[in-house]
Amino acid sequence: MPPPSKYLLKNLTLYSLEAFSLTVYKFSSALEIENVGNSHIQLALMLKDELKGIEEFRERQKEQRKKYESAMDRAQKSKVSLYKKTMESKKTYEQKCRDADEAEQAFERISASGNQKQTEKSGSFCFIFLFTERVYKQYIEQLDKARIEWEKEHISTCEAFQLQECDRITILRNSLWVHCNQLSMQCVKDDEMYEEVRVSLENCNIESDMDYFIKNKMTGTDPPGNKSQYLCVCELLQMIPCIYKQLNSFTVFLDEKVDGVYAAINVDEQAATTPSQDYRVLYDYTAQNTDELDISAGDIITIIAEGEDGWWTAERNGQQGFVPGSYLEKLLQKDASALRP
Repeated sequence: MPPPSKYLLKNLTLYSLEAFSLTVYKFSSALEIENVGNSHIQLALMLKDELKGIEEFRERQKEQRKKYESAMDRAQKSKVSLYKKTMESKKTYEQKCRDADEAEQAFERISASGNQKQTEKSGSFCFIFLFTERVYKQYIEQLDKARIEWEKEHISTCEAFQLQECDRITILRNSLWVHCNQLSMQCVKDDEMYEEVRVSLENCNIESDMDYFIKNKMTGTDPPGNKSQYLCVCELLQMIPCIYKQLNSFTVFLDEKVDGVYAAINVDEQAATTPSQDYRVLYDYTAQNTDELDISAGDIITIIAEGEDGWWTAERNGQQGFVPGSYLEKLLQKDASALRP
């Protein structure tokens, strides 16, 4: 089964391709973006193969390096072993040299006296000395050969390691070069595909898309319901401005009539007359206007009226004025009786 974008684009009619441009460009963009994704997948596979080759090259170099390291280890061990044997032979040789000197001196003394047994013993010491000397010389020759072999092995190993390092640097350099070229080519391909998307979006016509959508999705030209009811509602809506004008004129008439009847009556809308009540002052307040009353914390005042705006009419010592109601605390009946003289 083809991808959804290809399948839908394949089933669009020629008319829809020409009329509904945004849908076409959307599917075209999806196809191009899908192509970009596929190209990135191909690039990932190529990079994976390149990495696999580098890994195999590293394993080969590792095996070769192990062989040279083993050969160097054997040469080093052989040289060290012969060196130890040579040092031991040297000690034995030096000891035999001292013994031979003593035997030679003893031989000179014995030869004068003519003792046959001592003469034979001195001769055996000379034979042992010569044998020890020959063994010591053999160890020295073997050690020298081992040294020469070790130097050759060391030189060949260093040369091999140098070649390996040159190969490693060359392989990595070429691999990175190829990798950069692949990424550069991928960027060019991506830009070409994205350019196709931009070109397709530039050809998108919003008005034709809206017209196409309205033509295909519209439910009709008339509203649902009974047409006669709809006409009645329309007539009622047309009558509303006339009714509104009549209501305005009637409201003006009522306002004039009310003003004429009640003009002489002073109505205080913000103040509500209440029975006198004693209150204790909680905070000091200094009058800001002539119609306000100065009060101090602890004073007992009588409230004549409580205004809805928060300003109450108070009386104290025969003086009246406005005070803030939030600065007062209502006294209970028994407290007020106790405070009165």
